[in-house]
Parts: sequence; C-alpha cells; structure tokens
Amino acid sequence: MSPTPTTRNVIITGGGRGLGWEMADALVQAGHRVLVTGARAPDELEAACVRWNQGRVAPVSAWRLADVAQWADCQAVAAQCIATFGRIDGLVNNAGRGMREISEEFNRKPALFWQADPQGFRNIVEANVQGAFLMARACVPAMVAQGFGRVVNISTSQVTMVRTGYCPYGPSKAALEAMSVIWSRDLQGTGVTTNVLLPGGATDTALLPGSGSDRRGADGQLLAPSLMRAPLLWLMTRADSGVNGQRFVAKLWPQDLPADQAAARARSPATDLPAIM
Repeated sequence: MSPTPTTRNVIITGGGRGLGWEMADALVQAGHRVLVTGARAPDELEAACVRWNQGRVAPVSAWRLADVAQWADCQAVAAQCIATFGRIDGLVNNAGRGMREISEEFNRKPALFWQADPQGFRNIVEANVQGAFLMARACVPAMVAQGFGRVVNISTSQVTMVRTGYCPYGPSKAALEAMSVIWSRDLQGTGVTTNVLLPGGATDTALLPGSGSDRRGADGQLLAPSLMRAPLLWLMTRADSGVNGQRFVAKLWPQDLPADQAAARARSPATDLPAIM
C-alpha cells in the first residue's frame, strides 16, 4: 500500500458544467487535482482547465472527451489520470442524462412511460447506471491496490425516484443508490469507500429545460449548484475510511458549522431494506 496523499487526484465525470464544475472547482481551489470528462461540449471542458491551470507551475487539471457508457472510454479516462497525476484517489460519478431525453416539458407535464422514446429511455439508463459502474470498474482496482480511494455517486431525492412522469430518470438513480450500498459493502476493509451525495432538490443546471426565470423544478424549487462544493470536498479529503455506504443531502449542509458537524446534519438516516423472503 502506498501512503495516503494529502493532495487528491480526482476524476469528475460531467465536470464541464453545473454540479460537476462546482465540485471540480472546489477541489482545485483547495489545492487538489482533477480530471474532468464529458461526452459533449469539449470547449467547456478545455476552457475550465485553462482557467484552473492559469498561473500554476504544474497543471492541476486535465480533461478528456469520454462517454461513460462506453467501456473503452472509461478505461482511457482511468489510464489518463494515472499517466497525468500518478494515481487515482477519487471518482465522482456525476455524468448522467435526464428527462430531457424523453420530453422538453417533463417538469411541467408528466412524461408518461408508455409514450417515452425507447432510445431516450436507453440513453438515460446507460449513462446513469451502466456509466457509473463502468467508471468505477475502471478506477477502483487501482484504488484497492494502493489501499485508498473515494467513490462518490451523485444521486437525486427519493421523491424523484418515484415521481409521476420521471421514468426512467428516477428509477435509474434508485438503481445507482442500490449499487452504492453493495459497493460500500464489497469495499469494506480495503481503504476505499463509496458514498452518495445529492443536492436535495432540483438544481439550476442544463438537466432542466429553459433558462433564467423559465427554468424550474417539478417541486417548484431551484437550488444553486454551488451547494455541492463543501460536502464533496469533505467526502473526498477524509483520511480515514469510517464514512462508507452513507448518503448526504447537500442542501442540509450548514455552511457555518465545522465540516464534521455539518456532515452529521446532512447525513440521511440509515434505513434497513426489507429482507428477501
């Protein structure tokens, strides 16, 4: 096992905008290194890295155009992080597709499942479920070998998982959370952890149609993506592996409290799944 580094090397999928950009920026500003990916808009990824690297002696960020639903792309991302920064310390599975794959009015008018475009349905499931697995499959073996790693899966509120007209986005995040529980148990004793982080409501990102005052969540609220910064930084920089298999709601994170106290406030109560009969 190699020593636990104080500077983390973290891969953030979907890191060129929205939640991904905020989490990547938080890490860079705290002195860590990031590799951001995206399946589209390479200009956004490149611009973000140029900004982060300005005035620095050594690069703190890199980018790669990659589709997390493609195994070869995920392997290439993991290999680039090791080649650029020396190791992989963290993975944030943030990339995903939302209900705009099904309807541009889903947040105002339920997108009924029997009317959904089959390819749009497939795109969401492949990105949100298969993509998270493929990225973890590409990165976690190196983490286990070095005895340290942090996987954070970005999820959604439980009410969204079963909201009328939100199939398959809601169920895809339910699957991601179920996988996260299994991964955390599989990783016990390795020094690698898996936790879940979610905003706690609709956020002002491109997953929602419209812009400005026209953009709104189905629940009427619209949270700032920046609320993900503090909890993600805490999850990624913890030295010990005592926080594993847990779920944190970013909007419940008090910014005026020390990180450990804020985390306790933002942690979702543990729930026991029903026994299989």
